[in-house]
Amino acid sequence: MRRGTGCWTAARRCGFRVKGGTLRSVGEAALLAGANAMAIGDGSPDGWEVFQFRQAELVGPGTWELSERLRGQAGTDAMMPAVWPKGSIVVLLDNAPGQLNLPASMRGQLRSWRVGPALRSVDDPSYRERRLSFAGVGLRPFAPCHLRLEGRTLGWVRRTRIDGDGWDGIEVPLGEAREAYRVRILGPGGTLLAEQITGAPSWVIPDPTWQAIVAAGGAVAEVSQLSDAFGPGLPARREIHV
Repeated sequence: MRRGTGCWTAARRCGFRVKGGTLRSVGEAALLAGANAMAIGDGSPDGWEVFQFRQAELVGPGTWELSERLRGQAGTDAMMPAVWPKGSIVVLLDNAPGQLNLPASMRGQLRSWRVGPALRSVDDPSYRERRLSFAGVGLRPFAPCHLRLEGRTLGWVRRTRIDGDGWDGIEVPLGEAREAYRVRILGPGGTLLAEQITGAPSWVIPDPTWQAIVAAGGAVAEVSQLSDAFGPGLPARREIHV
């Protein structure tokens, strides 16, 4: 599945094997209301992208081709790869997977989990055990959008995890205890040229940093929203050409 966010990926169909269920096509209105959401990932606790699909076609026993997709949904756009390789894991988000109700004190703690058929006891041989820790990415701020550079001023637009679908207000809810961002300027090889915390969605690159960018022949700007509960969220990135 190839990169593309904020637009339909209609030209390329992707094949998926689905065990113990069926998929269905939906209209655009239903999809934009949240239908046909699916997670794709590598099986690690944090390595998942959420996408949606409008067309589903059964092409073989348990095998489906999905087209007209929207990638990088639910704030996963900043971490999605250009291509998910063959053999990636998919999970249909049809309200069957439940949210783990873990207190904040258990975030990051390594624990043993047993997974298997719900109709069998946890000591059944069909169950598998894995030791995993979870960072609580449901608390992670979304990456800002529309990161731009005008002169030496970086500007961006804040996003929100909470109640962000309304169009009536002037601005979406903050969803955090305070508004704060971490701005980083990275030179060749990821060398850190500057780092700054700001409480506004803009930052003027100081002259010494700008001179370092010029000397390096360019740089990359990264902006992450900060959360008191989680820390830095996923970054928005933009290349600076001089």
